[in-house]
Amino acid sequence: MNKTIVRRSLSLSKGRTNFVMIEYHPLKPFLPANARVLFLGSFPPPKKRWCMDFFYPNFINDHWRIEGQIWFGDKNHFVDAERKRFKMNEIIAFLNEKGIALFDTATAVNRLKDNASDAFLEIVEHTDIEALLKQVPQCHAIATTGEKATQEVCAYYKTVSIPSPNEQITLREGLTLYRLPSSSRAYPLEFEKKVEAYQRMFETVFCSV
Repeated sequence: MNKTIVRRSLSLSKGRTNFVMIEYHPLKPFLPANARVLFLGSFPPPKKRWCMDFFYPNFINDHWRIEGQIWFGDKNHFVDAERKRFKMNEIIAFLNEKGIALFDTATAVNRLKDNASDAFLEIVEHTDIEALLKQVPQCHAIATTGEKATQEVCAYYKTVSIPSPNEQITLREGLTLYRLPSSSRAYPLEFEKKVEAYQRMFETVFCSV
């Protein structure tokens, strides 16, 4: 699916019309058949911030460094420092082997500012999370990596509370939500603390890492 931006009209009061640019999700859900956990973010950053055509594509986002540190003891395992890219093919092979699925909580947004901040994302179309989970029957865990994604998941399942970072709640029978600290460097937490949080989740979901 190619990235698509369309101009949509919205009807306002007194016959007025406003036009907004709707951005549709540029990636298909990544759903290995053996997935045990589904990571859900909010929405990809603007294309100009991508260093690869895959999830968590911003080179200064530490998601793949966190995974590299946890699984290989090397935060640069998935990093191509010379080209300032992530090693996408190695990442995909790793995710397929381990059973880690990826997508976002929005399938279409109105980006209020041309940046990667969740604060300026207006969600136009929400992801049908249960439709994703039906494709990965071994998956009994969702991991969110930001406040907006967590709020969207909780709204979808109509939970009575929203977990804080490093907390988990039951969404329904057989499905647990783990809220992790954001892998964005804008999130004020040391890299090592983020690694510890993600590793605890993986140890619980996979029993051992």
